[in-house]
Amino acid sequence: MPWSNNSGGPWGGGGSSGGGGGGGKSPWGSGPPGGGRGNNGGGGGGGGGQQPPDLDELFRQGQDRLRKVMGGRGGGGGGNQIPGKAMLGIGAVLLMGAWALSSVFQVETSENAIVLTLGEYSPPPRGPGLNLAFWPLQTHEILNVTGERSVDVGANDVRTTRRTTASRRDPGLMLTGDENVVDVNFQIIWNILKPDDYLFNLAQPESTIEAVSEASIREVIGRSEVQPVLNRDAVITDQVETLIQNTLDGYESGVNIVRVNFVSVAPPGPVVEAFDDVTKAAQEQEARQLEAQGYARQKLAEARGESAQVLENADGYTARVVKDAEGEAARFKAIYEEYRKAPDVTRQRLYLETMERVFSDIDKIILDQPADGGGNGIVPYLPLNELGKRGATQ
Repeated sequence: MPWSNNSGGPWGGGGSSGGGGGGGKSPWGSGPPGGGRGNNGGGGGGGGGQQPPDLDELFRQGQDRLRKVMGGRGGGGGGNQIPGKAMLGIGAVLLMGAWALSSVFQVETSENAIVLTLGEYSPPPRGPGLNLAFWPLQTHEILNVTGERSVDVGANDVRTTRRTTASRRDPGLMLTGDENVVDVNFQIIWNILKPDDYLFNLAQPESTIEAVSEASIREVIGRSEVQPVLNRDAVITDQVETLIQNTLDGYESGVNIVRVNFVSVAPPGPVVEAFDDVTKAAQEQEARQLEAQGYARQKLAEARGESAQVLENADGYTARVVKDAEGEAARFKAIYEEYRKAPDVTRQRLYLETMERVFSDIDKIILDQPADGGGNGIVPYLPLNELGKRGATQ
C-alpha cells in the first residue's frame, strides 16, 4: 500500500517487513502510539512521525472479529482461507433466498397472474396458488378477475364532471329519437374475463370502457323515443349492454359486462316545467283515450246485446209462425180427411162453426118464421131503444 512504503512516507510509517518507523503526528491530530504494522504482522515502532490509517490493517481486523464471532481463532495467517469460504457460502445462501423471494409469488383465488419473459408474454395466465417467475429474466403482474368494477356515464360520474367543467359539455345530456333532450345516468358493472387480452390490448382500460359505454348509450337513446327513456324501459338497458359487449369484444379487450344499471333520467333543468306540462298532457290524453275506449266498449256491448235480443225474437217469431202454419196444415189435413168421408156433414159443420164464430161477438135478433110462410099471430117485439143504447156503448 502507498501508506506503508519503506521510506516511511511523510509521516514516517513502518516498513513492509515488520520494521518499525518513527511515529509522527498525523493530520487528524496526535499520531498512533506505535509505528505502522507490517504486512506480515510485525510490530511497528513508536515514533513521532505522521502516518494515516492502514486500510489493509483495518480489513484484517474486521476479518479477525468476524472469525471470533463465527467461533474461530484470530491471529495466524493460515486461518484466513476457511472464514473466506464460509462467507462465500453465507453470501450464496443469502443470494438464493433473495432470488427465491423475488421469484416465488402467491396468487389468490380471485386473481390471475401474467408472466413476462424478457418483456414478452409467456402464456397461459397463472391460476391461484404458488407460482414461479425466474427473476430477473421474468416478471409478473397480478390482476383481480372476479371483482366487479364500475364506470359511471352521466351526471353522477366524478371524472365526467371534471371533464364537463373543462370542456363545457355535459355527458349526461343526450338527444332522443323524437328530438327531445334528456339527462341520463348509467352505471356499467364489469369484470376481467381474459387477463392477457385486458393487459395487452387496452392501453387505458377504464377510459376505453367509459368511452365505449357513452357512445353505445348515445346510440341507443338516439333511436328511442323520450317516453320509454323516461320510464326506464328494460329494453333500453338490454340494448345498451349488448352494444357495449359487442364493441369491446371487437377490440378483444377481455372485458365482460356484468350488467347495466339505469340510475336516473330527467329532463334538463331549464325545460323541466315544459316537460311536466307535456307529461300531464300525455297522461290526460291517455286518460281520455281510456275513457273513450271504455265508452265505446260499453256501447258496443249494448248494441251486441240488443242485436242478440232481436235475433232471438226473430228466431222465436219464426218458430212460432212455422209451428202455427204446421198446426193449421195438420188441422186442414184432418178436416179434409173427414170431408172425404162425409162431405155434406162436414160442409154443414164448417158452416155452423163459421157462423158461430162470426155471430158470437155481435148483438143479434133472430126471428123464426114457419116453413110454410104463414104467420102464427104473434107480433114480434123489437126493443129498438135498448138496441140503440148497446150500439152507442160499443
